[in-house]
Amino acid sequence: MNSKQDTTGSQSVERALKLLSLVGRSTDNGMSLNEIVQAGGFNKATTRRLLLALIRARLVEQDDIGGRYFLGEEAYVLGTFAANRFGLLEMSMESLIRISRQTGDTSFLSIRRHTHSICLHREEGTFPIRSHVLQKGFEHPLGIGAASLAMLAALEDEEVEAVMAYNAEEIARDFPSVPPDYIRNGIASARTRGYAVNPGMIYPNSWAIGIALRYPDRRLAGAISVTAIDSRMQEPRQQELAAILRDEAAYIETKLAQMIEPERRASRLRPPREKKRSTPTRRLSL
Repeated sequence: MNSKQDTTGSQSVERALKLLSLVGRSTDNGMSLNEIVQAGGFNKATTRRLLLALIRARLVEQDDIGGRYFLGEEAYVLGTFAANRFGLLEMSMESLIRISRQTGDTSFLSIRRHTHSICLHREEGTFPIRSHVLQKGFEHPLGIGAASLAMLAALEDEEVEAVMAYNAEEIARDFPSVPPDYIRNGIASARTRGYAVNPGMIYPNSWAIGIALRYPDRRLAGAISVTAIDSRMQEPRQQELAAILRDEAAYIETKLAQMIEPERRASRLRPPREKKRSTPTRRLSL
């Protein structure tokens, strides 16, 4: 295979994975072909060809009645396997439910995805006025939003600068009211207080507080956050909400440690693999 063919093949894989990601984020209602074409940015023929390849792999399926596309059986199987290793959502659900019941406001679990944050779950509160800025599957550049800002603040300075440089064009285009210094000030404040605050960063009346989650080795695992209208996010309630999030973050991190530590111990006890010894070449007598 020459380099041109290899590049073309890699491009097709990348395009197919992009469509798989789009369909995967619309688990409730699926997506029509036109919606996928518009979101994916490829023409209809290319989109249809890639979807057919995903259908053959059982990663995507098409509804017989409405013709909409959903994740397929194989995607579910792979997701089940991944959950054993990346079960953060399962470990956080109890806390998210408790946060929303205790505060009456909406709580979220988000994770880092390269230079962005993505919302894995939204747990509704009982307060009748709600913010709909963040929904399950929504993706924002790191630093935009409370959970996203909390995760960015948890990184080392060098990585923070690299992420901000990568996202600079997107943030300037989509969030012109959030200059780089605003994010840097938010990072400094989050590190001092132990939690990040979004004082109407995206919409003026939608405030939020976020706290980063870490694995036992201090690597970033994700973030939990709670959002409400601005009148419900002023002092001293802001401190009360931060305390609730802090307690639940500690609870989730304890569960993460309980999951990971046995695996580490088992790994240390496992005997090292023996290297295969090369068989000496015998010289034949002629």
